Amino acid sequence: MQLPGSRGPLSAGLCTDLASGDSISPSTAAAAETLLAATTDPLLDDDLQLSLAICYELHYRGFDDVADAWEWDPELLRLRARLEQRHTAALRALVGDVAATGAPVDQQLTALIAADDGPSLSRHLARSGTLAQWQEYLTLRSVYHLKEGDPHTWAIPRLGGRAKAAMVEIQADEYGGGSAERMHSQLFAGMMSDLDLDTGYGALWDHAPAVAFTAVNTMSLFGLHRALRGACLGHLAAVEMTSSEPSRRYSSGLRRLGFGDATTVFYDEHVEADAVHEQIASVDMCGSLVAEEPSLLADVLFGAACSLALDGLTAVHLLGAWEAGRSGLFAEPALAA
Repeated sequence: MQLPGSRGPLSAGLCTDLASGDSISPSTAAAAETLLAATTDPLLDDDLQLSLAICYELHYRGFDDVADAWEWDPELLRLRARLEQRHTAALRALVGDVAATGAPVDQQLTALIAADDGPSLSRHLARSGTLAQWQEYLTLRSVYHLKEGDPHTWAIPRLGGRAKAAMVEIQADEYGGGSAERMHSQLFAGMMSDLDLDTGYGALWDHAPAVAFTAVNTMSLFGLHRALRGACLGHLAAVEMTSSEPSRRYSSGLRRLGFGDATTVFYDEHVEADAVHEQIASVDMCGSLVAEEPSLLADVLFGAACSLALDGLTAVHLLGAWEAGRSGLFAEPALAA
């Protein structure tokens, strides 16, 4: 994967340092402090979110011509921690206090989901989404779905017992049950290809808006910090519990545009798999975790609330742009050859 284009002084400095240096430059450190002092909405700040995504990507597949040693560079990790602090504080402000009750965890997750009243992208794309809007939506979602499963998988070694076994069961399906061509990331790439989009890993980063990185950065934050393992599981549970019906609508929208089963297989797979995963995630995974570590209940609910709220941010961003007659992307990509 190539380093992305910059969105501001911090991401520009990071890319320059990673490509040509062996330490964080004073100018990049200064750019981070300036950005942190100036930004009023970290979750929608293009420079902050891209910079955090660049830091996290070193733990995934890295970048072409960037030394692997950068992954654990102390100065880079210190800079990343400063960005994470602002990101986490903004998440807390976004979701507010999520009150826990004495009810079983799965019932509390269900109640949290039922109370969510955010706008629905799936309904719009099913009923009236144009091909151009679908291309924009898939461009945004490619930031996550081309690495689908990976951010949550970081939590597996941090678990034990039934919670660990349940999470492995879910994640095994994300990775195609051992079949490379059935991996969800591969199915998503096939759908992108059918809609004339570049399927290269990270190829569309330059076109994705801040909200695309905000969603994935939140997953990476939860997965890479043992202290947030409860939030990671809660986030995954909310994804699994809210995916089946929207996936059915997304399939319907693509078929309305004339695409067949070979294109809709990504969503068709989620209709079936996530209906099964819902109980595994809420009862076996989150329920077992909280039974073993009751102090993590608040984190589980926080992670679930973040998943719902960030889906809402994405919907507001795209639907607002389309209603105004403009693109929802940071920059519009050229169609793949």
